[in-house]
Amino acid sequence: MQSNHLKKVTAAGLLITLGIIFGDIGTSPLYVFKSIVGEHPISEQLVYGGISCVFWTLTLQTTFKYIVLTLQADNNGEGGIFSLYALVWRYRHWLYFPAILGAATLLADGIITPPISVASAIEGLNGVNGLEHIIIPGNALTIGIVIGIISLLFFFQQFGTKIVGSSFGPIMLIWFSMIMILGIIQITNYPSILAAFNPKYAIDLLINYPHGFWLLGAVFLCTTGAEALYSDLGHCGKKNIQVSWIFIKIALIANYFGQAAWLLHSKIAVLGNLNPFYEIMPDWFLLIGVIIATAATIIASQALISGSFTLISEAVSLNFWPRITIKYPTDVRGQIYIPSINWILWLGCVGMMLYFKDSSKMEAAYGFSITVAMLMTTMLMYYYMKFVRKWPMILIVSILLIFLTVEVSFFIANVAKIKQRWMFLVFEFALVFVMYIWYKARKITNRFLQFEPLADDIEELKKLSTATMVPKYATHLVYLTKANNKRSIEKRIIESILGKRPKRADVYWFVHIDRTDDPYTLEYSFDTIVPNKIMRIDFKLGFRVQPRISIYFRKVLKELLDKGDIKIENTDIVPQRYKLDVNADIKYVIIQRFLSVENEFSVREDFILNSYFTINRWALTDKKAFGLDINNTEIELTPLLVSPPHEIHLKRMDIA
Repeated sequence: MQSNHLKKVTAAGLLITLGIIFGDIGTSPLYVFKSIVGEHPISEQLVYGGISCVFWTLTLQTTFKYIVLTLQADNNGEGGIFSLYALVWRYRHWLYFPAILGAATLLADGIITPPISVASAIEGLNGVNGLEHIIIPGNALTIGIVIGIISLLFFFQQFGTKIVGSSFGPIMLIWFSMIMILGIIQITNYPSILAAFNPKYAIDLLINYPHGFWLLGAVFLCTTGAEALYSDLGHCGKKNIQVSWIFIKIALIANYFGQAAWLLHSKIAVLGNLNPFYEIMPDWFLLIGVIIATAATIIASQALISGSFTLISEAVSLNFWPRITIKYPTDVRGQIYIPSINWILWLGCVGMMLYFKDSSKMEAAYGFSITVAMLMTTMLMYYYMKFVRKWPMILIVSILLIFLTVEVSFFIANVAKIKQRWMFLVFEFALVFVMYIWYKARKITNRFLQFEPLADDIEELKKLSTATMVPKYATHLVYLTKANNKRSIEKRIIESILGKRPKRADVYWFVHIDRTDDPYTLEYSFDTIVPNKIMRIDFKLGFRVQPRISIYFRKVLKELLDKGDIKIENTDIVPQRYKLDVNADIKYVIIQRFLSVENEFSVREDFILNSYFTINRWALTDKKAFGLDINNTEIELTPLLVSPPHEIHLKRMDIA
């Protein structure tokens, strides 16, 4: 659940929103208009048309689709593609794929947003007197500075952002105020630029300007932060985002129009290496402006990194990603740190910077992934509007036609850049591959879980519990079960207890974890199957809650004993006067599967399952993933037989 101060519009909430939500889209003026104009000759058709396209893209995509519509699709206050998937997955079984594709492409763009933003800011120093021959786009010093800033940013992730996070809002308020004022000053010099609000200029550019349609690839850069805006919904609340967007959009439009006004007022023939964003700054203010821009890009990068951590955490909870180490560096709710993802993103960002060298080359490679992510969100939104909100079909179709027309156009324009983004494709393919394999393999293996009525085994379990001739295995023996039905149990669990090596315990506990659509649910229910002998606990955990079963179970056990819900009279039981959460004799058994050599797979299943078990070697162990203590957890291996071999005709030959 969101904090109370984020459920309503407050000055503090708006300030926090500025610092967390709008960093990515808010720093786009650093490179968008420069990318649109590029090496084209300056003309009124290009400038008016380009700025008109920017305005209507921000209006249709960011304002209408995300601020007005998509933010309505909140999952108990949380946003993002996995939160949206959690709302609609039950209506079509194949919706996992757009969720995977959207999440993977969002993560992939995480390796270029920090370098393109920080590089665009640092390159502004080449306009400062005395630095023009030192800070040159693409030279070793500039690349080194950018990589240094990015490396420090990733290094400090492990400590959390609680301390510096409080400064994000004020810095971004200064940033947006600065770009708005600079833009307004230029508009007053060339007020006729305001005519570009008329969409006819955008249409004219796309239809009549030579290769005008392909400029959409550059125009799209102005809205690349919209998807991240939805992902961060849970941090600030819908109302704070919607209200603060009014100020943000005014600031962005003012700056974009100011850059266009300067371009027409300057009378230059070709933009060349000039960046309109810095050209509209007075010379005396340029160094200050670069410092503020650098701070803003660092904050934008931080928001994207935090969003990537959240996305992967949700993927783990929804079985789209292998279990990995997730840390909580501060006591701020929702602030997490994932070491493996942190350093993968760092390597990707450094690789992007070394490969492209300067921001102008990165611009051509940017946008494709986010277009795909937006298309996937649109697809999931269709099912949300149809089945969850139950809107009239004519309204849904009308909305989809608008979104799809815009997004398919952007997609086609961005596909033209495919040759310049091969590194992205490798990264994206790897992410999609891992998510797909993990999801499908879990579905395949779960199909072959054998369940049986627990009632069939109760008498045997009671006999074993009192069979003093069998060495005692534990006072409390705990198994994690996947059985949703409280009266069923996996056959392999019963075989583990009664077969192989009989495990005598005073009390047998079956613990089930149920992931809920609510992000932060932390509840449990208790059932007595045989009083004081066979028990079951069902934990309901939100998809953003990390399982810590050892802690949860001890707390529940102590609570049940204190309240008298269970009473264990065996003399081996630790007296209640002792702290049960420290001294109780609890043993956890995790049954871990390995792929049996006896399987005869189809080609598809063979590829999926072998890939799954290969990836699983790098994943977090079940012991760590479920938060179980090392000293009282046993891993028991059992073969996974998915496709048994056909009848084998083996002939005996007797030797005379």
